[in-house]
Amino acid sequence: MLLVPEETRKRLLAERALPRASEPEVEQRLKDAGLRPTRQRVAIGRLLFGSAHRHVTADDLLQEANFAGEMLSLATIYNTLGHFSEAGLIRRISVDDERAHFDTDTGNHHHFYIEAEGLVLDVAPGGIAVERLPTPPEGYEITRVDVVVRLTQVQPEPPAGQAMPDSGPRSLR
Repeated sequence: MLLVPEETRKRLLAERALPRASEPEVEQRLKDAGLRPTRQRVAIGRLLFGSAHRHVTADDLLQEANFAGEMLSLATIYNTLGHFSEAGLIRRISVDDERAHFDTDTGNHHHFYIEAEGLVLDVAPGGIAVERLPTPPEGYEITRVDVVVRLTQVQPEPPAGQAMPDSGPRSLR
């Protein structure tokens, strides 16, 4: 029996309700990208390519696949995400050295990264203006600019005249 933390289970149930791409749709999409539609690729494609735009990690997809009854290894998921990225079906977002994040929206846009949560969010269109770029070295051209804005949560300020609750140890004397 697979034990899934409650928070993860709720997220998976919500994502399970997202529309999934049909098997024929995924097979055609893979063929159009020059990829052979193996059972594993189609299963992962069905999880990824519904109507909703998504940011995922391989670990996210492994949990979703297991929850959906698809027994896939983490290595298979990593390899498949790599192939999908190379084929232009998804976009790899480099935010840290520990986990790769992937985006089903391959268009030009930028991201927020909430470090403490490992969460990637889209920046609203027009939210970042890149007005001037450097001249690339001879023989190269700029193909895309990826901006990742890293976020950390700040402590809220207490209302005027009130102190923040003390969460430290207290003496009973």
